Amino acid sequence: MVQPGPGPKPHPEGVSNDEFRAAMSRLAAGVVLVTAHEPPLTEDGPRGEDVGMTATAFLSVSLDPPLVLVSLREGSRMDDLLAEQPLWAVSVLSDHQRQVAGRFAMKGRISDRLLFADLPHTRGAASGAPLIDGALATLECRTESRVAAGDHTLVIGRVLSTALPSPEASPLTYFRGRYRQLGA
Repeated sequence: MVQPGPGPKPHPEGVSNDEFRAAMSRLAAGVVLVTAHEPPLTEDGPRGEDVGMTATAFLSVSLDPPLVLVSLREGSRMDDLLAEQPLWAVSVLSDHQRQVAGRFAMKGRISDRLLFADLPHTRGAASGAPLIDGALATLECRTESRVAAGDHTLVIGRVLSTALPSPEASPLTYFRGRYRQLGA
């Protein structure tokens, strides 16, 4: 008699990780690049390093005051950095920036320095973080609060400045596990 192999392990509430992931993949999301500048370890040390992370869990929270929220995997480099560095930025990616999204979504990379080396960007005046040229919009933020939520941290930031580098471009979206163009 053949025993059935271990299938998806459900949570106590009955939904497995695979079932939840499949259901949520049907929700189209915009794609952003979250960036921050990691200060040097010592004041007389090297300049520090820019850090970036692709995210699809980003949303507007409030108009007055202007607040946004980004969800970060607990213990990720960006989560750890934003626990110490309150200033960060978001570049809302356009459909021609798919390679930027893929580049910063790679797991296990050692350094972001090479990822930013050939990427056209400016440094935000309010955050010091990289703002990606050609993005639909850029926002510079200061962390207002952090909320532990399962295996993620929800970071709520007050928007300090915005710009619209390429307001007429189409957005990059993420749907069913792939980057897509709107309408594609």
